[in-house]
Order: sequence, then structure tokens, then C-alpha cells
Amino acid sequence: MPNNIISRSDAEALIQEQVVAAILQDTPKTSIFMQLARKLPNMTSRQTRMKVLDMLPMAYWVNGDTGMKQTTAQAWDNVYLTAEELAVIVPISEAVLDDAEIDIMAEVQPRILEAIGQRVDSAIIFGDNKPASWRMDILNTARQAGNNVPVGADPDYYDLLLGENGVISRVEASGRMVNAALGAMGMRAKLRGLRGQDGHPIFKTDMQGATPYALDGAPMYFPQNGAFDTTKAQLIVGDFSQAVYAIRQDITVKILDQGVIQDPNTKEIIYNLAQQDMIALRVVFRIGWALPNPATRMDSDRTACAFAYLEPAVAMITQDVTFTVKDGEGNAVSGAAVEVNGTRLKTSAEGTAVFHLPAGNYNVVAKARGYSTVQQSVTVAGAAVDQDVILIKNG
Repeated sequence: MPNNIISRSDAEALIQEQVVAAILQDTPKTSIFMQLARKLPNMTSRQTRMKVLDMLPMAYWVNGDTGMKQTTAQAWDNVYLTAEELAVIVPISEAVLDDAEIDIMAEVQPRILEAIGQRVDSAIIFGDNKPASWRMDILNTARQAGNNVPVGADPDYYDLLLGENGVISRVEASGRMVNAALGAMGMRAKLRGLRGQDGHPIFKTDMQGATPYALDGAPMYFPQNGAFDTTKAQLIVGDFSQAVYAIRQDITVKILDQGVIQDPNTKEIIYNLAQQDMIALRVVFRIGWALPNPATRMDSDRTACAFAYLEPAVAMITQDVTFTVKDGEGNAVSGAAVEVNGTRLKTSAEGTAVFHLPAGNYNVVAKARGYSTVQQSVTVAGAAVDQDVILIKNG
């Protein structure tokens, strides 16, 4: 007899598919900088000024019963936090929203918050796409203080991390204690491979600790928000309490159903929300940050840095930028403070201060007691730069 049946292909149009009302995705990742740095009260204007100890008083022994007692001074400096804005607009058709089986807006918002955290970390820690008004990023600041540790051809990671000239000792030399470490994901394998002389693993997971790894007692974090730039560092350690930030405008979400969206370059109108039955999700966030670096007995010149980092196998390219500070008569001014985008060095006896900077444009401020403050700029490209700075004595 004929083998007549209704096959699956015959009834395919009638078979109901099961649709899982969920989207397979990873959990949104937050900003590691905002998690570790010290949060200040919210800003009430675009710029906030902090008073920072700039010069410490001194004490002197008196020579004999009739010796003359000496005087001392103390000084303060201003450090500014400038709020800059992160924002994005997500346009979407109302028809698409109505037809979707899942709440699209509820899916979009957490990912935008993740993107904001990624941008904050990239700009503050690595200097990627940072606003022009912000000070030098943490990595570049550590480099100017000599806190960049090269790995060499055959690296001993135990020595690079915990040795006498390792990243932790560079921070301790500034009078600070490391309270956290940030590592690229590739550092986990390097840490697991470290062994003591008897062959036991040095770094072990701790199920009861705040993080699986610790570096000399400081918790280690391996950011997964895409901000860690492995072309610039393998590992960053520091006293994150010395970094501060303040929020001018917390993350604000607004649904727009009127207005137009223009191309920022051509000014061409891309969408007309009302005419095209669309809405747009607008998210705005404003934040400022600083490294106040107040004077301490171990760093009275404020030239040290509370952060250090382990360079990648191929170190980032920088140029030597030498500032020579002179007075109006052409004499070298030693001990003058030269600040490049907020990072300070003091001039030598020859009046020079040498920075190691990647290509870019930088703001320079030079000052010394008894002289007027001078502001200028410097452009770094593909070669070393030598630049004179002339300080004029106060009346």
C-alpha cells in the first residue's frame, strides 16, 4: 500500500516555534576607576577648585643658648576638576518598539551605562579620547615619575611585580601604599605560572577574598569592559585613594519624541522624529577628576606618583621633551616647577626638566617662588623637543 503520511515538512507552516523571551548576553561591566577612586561631593558648577598642600613647613635646630631661631613658610596650591560630558542618542522607530517581543529600551539602557564606564576608564587611566581640558592620564603621569617598568626579553614577573625595582616598590618610593592592581586578562596566565623555589604556586585563588587574586595583599582586578589598553600596559598598581572624581550631572535618561537629529559633521538632518514616527533615547553624564598629589614628607616637591605600571613587550613610543627654565637675564632657574597637563617635575641645577610624552598638544605651566607664573604650550610629534621657558622676577 502507498506510504502516505503527513511529514514534518508538510506541516511545517502549522508547527509553532518556541521563542525564548530572553537575549543571551554578558552582564554589563561598570567603571573600575569609579569603583576604586575616591568620590567627592557632586559638583555644583562645571569647574571645582580644591586646595592642596603645596609646601611643607620646616623646623630647625637652635645653635646654643643664644642661637637665632629661623623662620619657615607653608604654601597651598589649587587643583581643578573640570566636568566634561559623555552623551549618546539612540533613535528607534515606534513601529519597531510596538512589534518587538522584548522591551528594547530595557535592553539598550544597561549597555549604554557600560559604554559610559568604558569611556571613563579609557580616558582617565589610559588617556584614550580624553577631553582636552582634562589633566594627564594616570599612565602618562606614572611615566613622568619614572614609574614605568619595562619587561625585557626574558622577563622575571616575580621580580617585575614584587622585586626591589618592581611596580610596587615604585609606588612605595613615593610614600604611598598600593591598595589595588589592575591587570590585562593575559596577566592571569602569567600569575598562575609563577612558582616559588620549592615549586609551589605563588598566586592562588582565594574563594573567601574580595577578588580571586591579590598582589602583596592588594586585591587584583581584571577589567572586562574593554577599557584596558594592552598596547600601553600589562598591569597597573597604585594607591587609588589618591585619585578623586566628582559628578556634575548623574546619568540622565530622557525619551525624545520631537525634534531632528543631525549629522555632526555635515549638519544634514538624518531623522525627523515627529515626521518619521520615531523616538530617541538620550543619555547624558558629566564627570570631572584629578590627582591632587599633596606635598608629603616623602614627596615635598609633589613630583612623585602614586601609580606604577608594567609595560607591554613593545613599549609605547614617546619623545623626550626638555624644558629649560631661565630668568630674564638668561640664568638657569633650578627648583622651578614645570607642569605639563597637570603633571609636575622640578628643574635641575641646570634649569632643565625632561618629560617623556607621546605625540600630542600639551599645556605647560612654569612657576617658582619670586617669579611670575608662565603659561605656554608645546606640540610633540615624531622627534625630541627642546623648549625654553623664561620666568620674570616679581617686582
